[in-house]
Amino acid sequence: MSDSERQDRQEDAPQGAEATEGTPEDTTAETAAASEAAIPELVIISGMSGAGRSTAAKCLEDLGWFVVDNLPPALIPTMVELGARSQGNVARIAVVVDVRGRRFFDNLRESLADLESKNVTRRIVFLESSDEVLVRRFESVRRPHPLQGDGRIVDGIDAERELLRELRGDADLVIDTSSLNVHELRAKMDAQFAGEEEPELRATVMSFGFKYGLPVDADLVVDMRFLPNPHWVPELRPYTGLNEEVAAYVFNQPGAKEFLDRYAELLQLIAAGYRREGKRYVTIAVGCTGGKHRSVATSEKLAARLASQGVETVVVHRDMGRE
Repeated sequence: MSDSERQDRQEDAPQGAEATEGTPEDTTAETAAASEAAIPELVIISGMSGAGRSTAAKCLEDLGWFVVDNLPPALIPTMVELGARSQGNVARIAVVVDVRGRRFFDNLRESLADLESKNVTRRIVFLESSDEVLVRRFESVRRPHPLQGDGRIVDGIDAERELLRELRGDADLVIDTSSLNVHELRAKMDAQFAGEEEPELRATVMSFGFKYGLPVDADLVVDMRFLPNPHWVPELRPYTGLNEEVAAYVFNQPGAKEFLDRYAELLQLIAAGYRREGKRYVTIAVGCTGGKHRSVATSEKLAARLASQGVETVVVHRDMGRE
C-alpha cells in the first residue's frame, strides 16, 4: 500500500478510532472476559469403590461431557486450563477421583482451593453404598478391595470410608446406590445433569420407614411418628399415603397442618442458605414406622410446597410396598 493510500484511509477513519480501537486496556478486558467465559464446568465424581463411579462417569460421557478417569487430583486445575484453551470445544469436564490414586489424594484439598480461587464452577458427586452391598458386589466379581491389603474386604471398606469422610461432607450430591441397579443410577444422573439449564436448587423428598433404616444420603430427616398411625385404622390399613382418605386422616390430626406450614417456612431459610453456599442438591428424608402412610402423605405435601417455591423437586417413596 502506498503512502498516499494509507493517508487517505486514515483521513476517512472516524475521529478517535485510532485512539480507542485495539488499546492495551481494551485488549486486556476482552481477553479476561473471553477467558472467564471459556472456563469449563467441572464435576468431580468420587465415592466408595463398588458404588457405581464408573456408571456415573459413563452416563456423563453419554451426555457429552469430557470424562477423565482416575486423574491425580493435582492435575485437575491443569485439565481445567486445557479445557479453557479449547475455544469452547471442551465446555464440561468430569473427573473421576478415587483411592486408586491414593498417593495423590492428599493433593485434592489443595486442588479444590486452587479451583475456587480461579472462580471455577465445580460440583462434587459422591457415590455411596452400604457395607453389606459393597461386600456382596466385590465377592460377586471375585476382586479384592483396593485398600484391603492382606485383610478382609470389610477392612478395605472401613479404610476407604475414613479416607473419604471429609470429601463426602463437602459433596454437592450424594447418591446411595445400595438399592439401585445400573439403569436406576443412570436415571438419577440423567435427572440431575441432562437439562440444558441448571436450576438453582434441586430437592429429593424421600419417604422411608424407620424400621428399614435411615437413608444414608439424607441431608435432612423428618420424623412423622408424632402423629397417629393409620395402620391401626382397619379401613385405612391396606392403603398408602397416596390415598386421599389416608392423607386426609393424617392432616386432620392435631399439629399436622401446623407442622407442615412451619417446616415449609424453615426449608425456605435452608434453601436460601444452600443457594448462597452453592449447594444445588438436597435430600429430605421423611420417615414414619413403615414408610407407608404418614411419611408418604407428608412427602407429597412437602414436595408440592417446595415446587410452589421454585425448587425443582422429585418425590421418592423408598419403602412403600415393602411390608
